Amino acid sequence: MVVSVLLACVAAPAGAADATSARGTQVLHCGHVFDAGSGRMLGESSLLIEGERIRALSSGFSTPAGASVVDLKALTCLPGLIDTHTHITSETSAGGGLERYQLDPADYAIRGTVYARRTLLAGFTSIRNLGDSANVSIALRDAIDAGLVTGPRIITAGKAIGSTGGHGDPTNGARHDIQGDPGVADGIVNGAGDARKAVRQHYKDGADAIKIMPSGGVLDEGKSGDNPQMTSDEIRAVVETARDYGFTVAAHAHGKEAMRRAIEAGVDSIEHGTFMDDELFALMKKHGIWYVPTLSAGEFVAEKAKLPDYFLAAVRPKAATIGPQLLTTFARAYKAGLKIAFGTDAGVYLHGDNAHEFELMVRGGMPASEAIQAATVRAAELLRRSADIGSLDAGRYADVIAVSGDPTRDVALLKQVAFVMKGGVVHKLP
Repeated sequence: MVVSVLLACVAAPAGAADATSARGTQVLHCGHVFDAGSGRMLGESSLLIEGERIRALSSGFSTPAGASVVDLKALTCLPGLIDTHTHITSETSAGGGLERYQLDPADYAIRGTVYARRTLLAGFTSIRNLGDSANVSIALRDAIDAGLVTGPRIITAGKAIGSTGGHGDPTNGARHDIQGDPGVADGIVNGAGDARKAVRQHYKDGADAIKIMPSGGVLDEGKSGDNPQMTSDEIRAVVETARDYGFTVAAHAHGKEAMRRAIEAGVDSIEHGTFMDDELFALMKKHGIWYVPTLSAGEFVAEKAKLPDYFLAAVRPKAATIGPQLLTTFARAYKAGLKIAFGTDAGVYLHGDNAHEFELMVRGGMPASEAIQAATVRAAELLRRSADIGSLDAGRYADVIAVSGDPTRDVALLKQVAFVMKGGVVHKLP
C-alpha cells in the first residue's frame, strides 16, 4: 500500500510533486530487483532513497524511522530505462514529410511536451535526443529540469550536423526558390572549418552532445540512403573539436564507407549501422566504438513503405531496402561481440512504444537480461553518465521502474510498466 503523501504528489502539478517528494526519505519494498551490473535478478529488497538520490539497496524488507513506504512487493524493480536515440519533439504520421513546411518551432515544442510525458510514463527516465531544429529540445530539457514539464532526463545534441543537400539539410527536397543556402547555424557544414564552428555553435547553444550525418538517410528526399556525405576531414574536425568541449559524437550511418570514415575519426557511436559487415565489426571492436541499432525504426519504416501514401515517393524505396536489414545486421553484430547500447529512433515510430525494441533485440539473438543491460548500465556508459543513471547503486539518481513478473524471462513485460519514479519523484503508481 502506498502512503497518502505519495498519492498526493502524483496528483499535484509537476512542480509541486518535485518540491514535496524529492525532499523526504522514501523506501521502496520490491519483490525482486534487477541488478543491472551483473544482469541477475535479486530477491526481496528495500531501496532507500533520500531526496533525489539512492542511499542504499539492501536485501529483505526494512523501513527506517520516518521514511515513507512504497509497497512494490508484488513487482520487480529495475533502474529507469535509457533510450540513447530519440527525436522527442517530432513524431511520424501519414504525409508527415510536409510538416517541416507547415509547423513552427513553437508547434514542435508543444508537441514535445506530450511525447516527453508519454516516454517517461513508459518507463524511460533518461533519453538522448539526436536531432531537431531551432534548439527546441534544449528548451524542453531545461523546462523538464526546472520542474515545469513532466518528462525524462534529456541529453540532447540539438541540431544534427550534416552537409549541403545531405541527410539533415532542412531544405533538402524543397523547391529552389525556398531552398536558400543553409549554413553552420542550421547544422550544415562544408569543410573542416565549418565543422569546427558548428561544434562550437552547439556549445554556445547549450547542447550536451554532437550528432553527425556522414551518410545518406531514409526519411529525407535524397536519392541515396547510404552514400557518404561528409569527408574524413570534416568528421575528424567535428570529433577533435567535440573532445575540446567534452562532447560525445554519435554518427548516423547506413553505408559502409561513411561508417569507416566515422570509426577511424574516433566517433563514440554508430547509429543504425545498416550495412556493417565483418570488416567493420572488427574495426568497431578495435576502436571501441558503440553500436546503437534502432531496430524499432527499421521495422516501422519497412512496414509503412508498403503503403502508397504514408511516405513521400523518394522515401519509400529507401525505407523498403534499409528497414528490413537492421535486424539482420544486429544479429550479426551481437555475435561479433560489439558494444551495444539501447536506442530506438523514437519519433520515427510512435513515442511511448520504446520498449518494443527489447522484443526485437531478443528476436535478434540477445538474451533478455543483456537487452535490459543495454538500456541501463551500457547506455549510461555510452552517455558517460554512469555515476548518475543506469543502475540502482548508492549515489545514483532515484530513477526506478517496476513491472509485474520477471522481464528477464519475458522481456515484453517492459511494455507494461506499472511504476515510475524519476529523481525521487513518483510519476506513475500501480
